Amino acid sequence: MSSRHHIDDFMRGRIIGKVEEGRKIADVVREFDTAHRVVSRLWKSFKTTGMCSRRHGGGRVRSTTPAEDRYIVLSAKRNRRTTAQQVANQFLAASGKQISLKIVARRLRGGGLYARRPNVCVPLTRQHRTAGLQWCRQHHNWTEQDWACVLFSDESRFSLSSDCRRQLIWRESGTAYRPENIQEKDRLPTCSIMVWAGIMINGRTRLYGVANGTMTGQRYIDEVLLPHVRLFRGAFGDKFVFMDDNATCHRTLAVQDCLDSEGIQRLLWPARSLDLNPIENLWDALGRQVAGRNYPPTNKNTLIRALTEEWDKLPQQLLDNVVQSMVRRVEFCITLHGGHIPY
Repeated sequence: MSSRHHIDDFMRGRIIGKVEEGRKIADVVREFDTAHRVVSRLWKSFKTTGMCSRRHGGGRVRSTTPAEDRYIVLSAKRNRRTTAQQVANQFLAASGKQISLKIVARRLRGGGLYARRPNVCVPLTRQHRTAGLQWCRQHHNWTEQDWACVLFSDESRFSLSSDCRRQLIWRESGTAYRPENIQEKDRLPTCSIMVWAGIMINGRTRLYGVANGTMTGQRYIDEVLLPHVRLFRGAFGDKFVFMDDNATCHRTLAVQDCLDSEGIQRLLWPARSLDLNPIENLWDALGRQVAGRNYPPTNKNTLIRALTEEWDKLPQQLLDNVVQSMVRRVEFCITLHGGHIPY
């Protein structure tokens, strides 16, 4: 290298460092007012021989010690709904040091905690957990072929306005369904439409919108069982099994008599076992599809129309996958002793 292009070791290290960070050589040339061929030669020499070493600076002094980092992470773990500002205030009260919200977030990420929305699940009592665990143990030996004979059904409500769920919690990756990361909440939507549907391997029912009024046992027979479920029973044969939940209108004597007269075998279902029912995943997917439409529904008529259209568009492979997951759902429920499962 000629003398007029000579640069000292410190400048050489800075130039190499900038290129290492991904900066374009042209930008480095303009920043250091150096010839393009000089920077290119330095970078080529560094890649081949490693002789042009980068001089690392001391960097900014960390505002917290490792022990204080552990305290910040522990504060968030003790209360998952603690905000970054509250963590900073607790740290100030404990150590007398003021730290920024960015530092709090950085330390929490370093501890494996990320801001995520809590999963909302229905409350489970000890009796609910025991009943669900017992049911799963009874069906632990069922194979995918056994579950393929089941028509899973459910009702769900869809509202014109949904909960934005902006409240976040701090949790580690892959721990969404741990008890400390779950917010139990009864679902009581308003201004909504109730729909019913059923799914099974290689098939689904039409989405039925329940009209105004209370769903009684007789309405359940006239509007759901006879026009929808009976058709699947006739097409599938004697192995057909019908699953519905424990709603009062589903468990009347008239409904049971109707099922017996039609030769429809019913799958007993434990109370408050939404996690086990694969159709719950489809309700979530359906709600996302409706919310993502270019022209979201603005009244009940457009809402039911949008729900019907998006229900028909759901790929059958998605339906098959959630039904085939029943084997894993049962195993998870047994492992978690009847608790909420990650589905």
